[in-house]
Amino acid sequence: MTDPDAPAADTFGVSIGVDDDAFQFLVHVPSALTASWDDRDAFQRLVERTVWERLDRERTLQVVDRVADAGERVELGTVTLTPDGTVVEHALSAPSE
Repeated sequence: MTDPDAPAADTFGVSIGVDDDAFQFLVHVPSALTASWDDRDAFQRLVERTVWERLDRERTLQVVDRVADAGERVELGTVTLTPDGTVVEHALSAPSE
């Protein structure tokens, strides 16, 4: 059951995009946001920080480098956040080889 007094939260998908010479951290934003996200850049940084607090960044990127070619995207999962940075839940995992 959902707590009606809980702050609004949104679920964002996250992945790593592979280019010829770089990786891109990608935040997939839902078409309709529930919470009041005032600063797009700030919430994208929040999502990224949240992911790297839960996954080993160096190891994750090493695996992405081995399993993905340029033009591909490797999904890391989802994270549900409130605008104050509270992680409501996450389903994040490093890619497997």
